[in-house]
Amino acid sequence: MACMGMRRRGQTVQQRAAEVKKAVKTLESKLQSGRVMVQIGPQGSVAFQGWGAEERDDVTDACAFRTLQSEGSWALKQAVARAEALAGRKVDLAAVAAGWHTHDGKTWGPGH
Repeated sequence: MACMGMRRRGQTVQQRAAEVKKAVKTLESKLQSGRVMVQIGPQGSVAFQGWGAEERDDVTDACAFRTLQSEGSWALKQAVARAEALAGRKVDLAAVAAGWHTHDGKTWGPGH
């Protein structure tokens, strides 16, 4: 998983895996409660609005999206359905895989 590459100095793979799992579960809970919203960019990529830096532990939106999607998260499915209806476009998995993202919710760019 791409999220695993962001280990801190001295951090084990198991420690990072636990950190990623905790961050993604927090995100899922916030999606369920509506405190975090999915935003779909013009090219179909996703961003999570309301998921703060202190909660994400260097887990990218794309990595969290792919993780929750692979787990079949009902909260993610509902949030994506709402976002697609609001944006008038579907999530494009190719755009997510290509790394399209936003830092401010307004401008979108390819991976860096």
